[in-house]
Amino acid sequence: MSMSFERYMADMVTPMRTELTRLGITELLTPEQVEASLPNAEGTALVVVNSVCGCAAGQCRPGVARALENEKLPTHLYTVFAGQEKEATAKAREYFAPYPPSSPSIALMKNGELVHFIERHMIENRGADEIAAELKQAFDKHCD
Repeated sequence: MSMSFERYMADMVTPMRTELTRLGITELLTPEQVEASLPNAEGTALVVVNSVCGCAAGQCRPGVARALENEKLPTHLYTVFAGQEKEATAKAREYFAPYPPSSPSIALMKNGELVHFIERHMIENRGADEIAAELKQAFDKHCD
């Protein structure tokens, strides 16, 4: 029995999605969902640009999970999946200027404005605990 490439990819990325959604992070699957959520989010919004790469698995997603153990947390938690929902990811990245597209990456927004950004190159050579510590500092500074 042959499996379509799309089904294979869906089966492969489901655990990568679940690693974030089980934490209460909402997936934004369309540009319309991104547009309705990011610029209008009152308070703070964490946006994780998820990906299938090793640094997303080893550092980014575990770092986000540990950061969400912080006392101060963002009001909203979102994720887009690079390479999966390409249009939604492209729309989210419009809010991360002046940073170039990067996946994985992590953005913290406050009242629709970018206030902190962690690019891929800041993820791939650091451990999950270091990423969590940076996010916790950003949460303490920007979240109520």
